[in-house]
Amino acid sequence: MSKLFSPLTIKDVTFSNRIVISPMCTYSAIDGFASDWHLVHLGSRAVGGAGLIIIEATAVSAEGRISAHDLGIYKEEHIEMLERITAFIHQQGAVAGIQLAHAGRKAGCARSWEGGKQLKKEEGGWTTIAPSEVAFNSDDEIPEALSIEGIKMIISNFRRAALRSYKAGFRVVEIHAAHGYLLHQFLSPLSNHRTDEYGGSFENRIRLLVQVVEAVKEVWPQNLPLFVRISATDWVEGGWNVDESVKLAHILKQLGVDLIDTSSGGMVPYAKIPLAPGYQVSFAERIKREVGIMTGAVGLITDAQQAEDILQQEQADLILIARESLRNPYFPLNAAKQLGDDIDWPIQYLRGKL
Repeated sequence: MSKLFSPLTIKDVTFSNRIVISPMCTYSAIDGFASDWHLVHLGSRAVGGAGLIIIEATAVSAEGRISAHDLGIYKEEHIEMLERITAFIHQQGAVAGIQLAHAGRKAGCARSWEGGKQLKKEEGGWTTIAPSEVAFNSDDEIPEALSIEGIKMIISNFRRAALRSYKAGFRVVEIHAAHGYLLHQFLSPLSNHRTDEYGGSFENRIRLLVQVVEAVKEVWPQNLPLFVRISATDWVEGGWNVDESVKLAHILKQLGVDLIDTSSGGMVPYAKIPLAPGYQVSFAERIKREVGIMTGAVGLITDAQQAEDILQQEQADLILIARESLRNPYFPLNAAKQLGDDIDWPIQYLRGKL
């Protein structure tokens, strides 16, 4: 059997294969509530054979949403529908995971198909928060710099969201510290101009993420996996870089994080990113080898053999599929055929198995 379709056990959770559906926003929630859209969207990818389904960035507070249509887990009432979704995913033999997020200065935007620009309050936007009063785009509203009390509230929001995630049946939690959102904003000197204990030095800039991880671990069961997604580099001189990512990964490993989901970019709109198949794999490989922690590879991975080669070369432990899974929810079933693996299909679909 290929490595792509061999099982992987992290703590008490076994993934049937190494294919992960990467969290991808669909901007289809109302007041943070999941709907039948999310059940069908995520459920179809579980039926399609992925080992782990991580639902899209799910806001830990209302003001932490990228758009007013983002999923949220800032109310107890959000749990009911999410519990229905996790139950269906698990019925298909996949594992349900959730990405906990706060958009920071990149919040309050229109949906991507509506232009994606940040909305003014009269357009349905809201005042955003950030480490410093530095906007993402030149025409965005200036965010409010978080006070120490505000930072404590952010940490508390992540803790409560993790507890709700467990109640909703998720078996993996991923903390979103990438793509220019709030936790990444604290990491990067491009957006963090603070002079207190949360800014300046590397140790100060990582402080919020470290405290969020510690708070999540207070309520997240020790026997269930904890992931952190990072942007390994801002792709801009003077920004967060790969050396710092390796240093951070050492600390996250000591804190008990099980896997680094290794992405990049998103901090500033002018970054020049050399997009190409597997363009971020080298970051996952370096962190895995130098830190001795499991990593996930993501970014323009679209082919079964490409994914298999990454695993065979021990560049990563999991393969996260994003846009390719939007084009083909059944990518894992097709990938198994391409690699010559005979895997279980949903019994309802057996007539289509060749």
